[in-house]
Amino acid sequence: MYTGVVIGTVVATRKDERLIGSKLLITQPLNIDKNPIGEPIITVDTVGAGIGEYVIFTKGTSARYAARKNDAPIDAAIIGIIDNVDIYLDILHKK
Repeated sequence: MYTGVVIGTVVATRKDERLIGSKLLITQPLNIDKNPIGEPIITVDTVGAGIGEYVIFTKGTSARYAARKNDAPIDAAIIGIIDNVDIYLDILHKK
């Protein structure tokens, strides 16, 4: 699983028939400090996320399972909306 922020939407009137009914969102992956990492990706929304929301997304086969479209050409799916994150930096820096 990965974290990201939803930065846009995609509307495709012509697409693979297995994607019909899927909401497509542009998601920017983030690191632990909420800084962008890599290029934005198109994700299938399974939880009703919106623009500006921090989300949890998954990639690969688990994304198809999350969208309940096992045979669809889905590479990434949003599986959760983040309410809060607690990071204990002292644990990361223990020697």
